[in-house]
Amino acid sequence: MPHRSRVTRRLGLKTALAAAVTVPASSTALSVSAASADEPRRTLRVMSFNLRFASTAEPHSWTVRRPVLRALLRRERPHVIGTQEGLYQQLRDIEADLAPHYDWIGTGRAGGSRDEFMAVFYDTRRLAPVAYDHFWLSGTPEVIASNTWGGASIRMATWVRFRDLADAGREFHVLDTHLDNRSQSARLEAAALVARRVGALDPALPLLVTGDFNVAAHRNPVHAGLLAAGLVDTWDTAAERGPLYGTFHGYRPLVPDGDRIDWILATPGVVTHRASVNTFAVEGQFPSDHLPVQVTLTLG
Repeated sequence: MPHRSRVTRRLGLKTALAAAVTVPASSTALSVSAASADEPRRTLRVMSFNLRFASTAEPHSWTVRRPVLRALLRRERPHVIGTQEGLYQQLRDIEADLAPHYDWIGTGRAGGSRDEFMAVFYDTRRLAPVAYDHFWLSGTPEVIASNTWGGASIRMATWVRFRDLADAGREFHVLDTHLDNRSQSARLEAAALVARRVGALDPALPLLVTGDFNVAAHRNPVHAGLLAAGLVDTWDTAAERGPLYGTFHGYRPLVPDGDRIDWILATPGVVTHRASVNTFAVEGQFPSDHLPVQVTLTLG
């Protein structure tokens, strides 16, 4: 059963103060959709971001990347962020680096604080969680850490039902996931499971699906299957789009018009105003080996 509490699964105490940040003058942002002061009140800023798990390996250790990510998130100020690959202490670091009005919901894919999270961050001034739950991308989705389809890793999804405090308390769902990086069979099974779970949520409420799907949009049956389940790709439906880059770069040169493997999907009534792939870096250092995907939208 879904949790009916506003208490999150952060597995830790709220950090009281966020660290100060100074962005060097040489920071670059080739394609950003930073918050605009004249945005309509009902507009939501949504981000999907594979964080790249915290590692001590140089030259792209978490210690090096953390201040760049902090600068990016403080610049963009998303209302909701569907993240992938974050480790528990890494998520606590991000929580500390964000303004104190952010919170998050998630659990480790191996259970508790172990392994990677599909954590959903949200701006508490704008959004209030009403219910949430987790399931595993397997033939036994309620079994923690289950992996029955031959995938390379345990995979899971987290969903949250939010109340939008700036839109007369209107409610909507966010589902965040990360599909397998090696097995197409596992990805197809996972996409079918996600489609079924999406179908079981309240159809009267708008839905957003954020994630790293590990396949290119419009070039794989995983994408086609989720669209056939009644979702739309916000990149396709956006009234305006920024330049497209391959969303996984692996710290190599960016690829214009490359594969978009990170997506934000939605139910058809959601109106997407702008979609962008954010190329923010500081002195050549990216915050992750993926580029975040961002949209501004209204729930319709």
